[in-house]
Amino acid sequence: MKKFLIPVALFILIGVALGRGLFLNPTYIPSPLIGKPMPPFSLPLAAQPQKRFSNADLMGHVTLMNVFASWCVSCKQEMPNLMRLRALHVVRVVGVDYKDTPAGLRHYLHAFGNPYSLIITDRRGMAAINWGIYGVPETFVINKKGIIAYKFVGPIGYRKLHSKLLPLVKRLEAQPV
Repeated sequence: MKKFLIPVALFILIGVALGRGLFLNPTYIPSPLIGKPMPPFSLPLAAQPQKRFSNADLMGHVTLMNVFASWCVSCKQEMPNLMRLRALHVVRVVGVDYKDTPAGLRHYLHAFGNPYSLIITDRRGMAAINWGIYGVPETFVINKKGIIAYKFVGPIGYRKLHSKLLPLVKRLEAQPV
């Protein structure tokens, strides 16, 4: 009898573990950076490569940092929602062009529009490594003190924009510096 109970118990345990996985959010990847300052960076502006944008430029503003690339299919999917966000004028959106070429960026912006207040370039992807980027697109919500408040993995859809992102931005904007 004990010989049969062990396999049955293992089968039930594996079934419970697999069943639990069906209800997990596949886009949620916990980040150890939540609640901490953005890792130090200084990257060139795409429009003016001789000028740089760094952590110090984040202070005093709630900022969305959207890591994207012209070769990224999911990035193209989220562009209409980023354009909606820009039209609302509720938050500064900084684009981080990841492992891309200047020509690729130009064609991308020409085809899909430019929802960004400014775009910085991470050609070698070194800053993205420090930020814990798994792939593009990924978006960080950074508070007025330069602290990472939230990290979105994957494209920002309409529902995510209105149910999660906008309420978070409004809450962070209401906080003092």
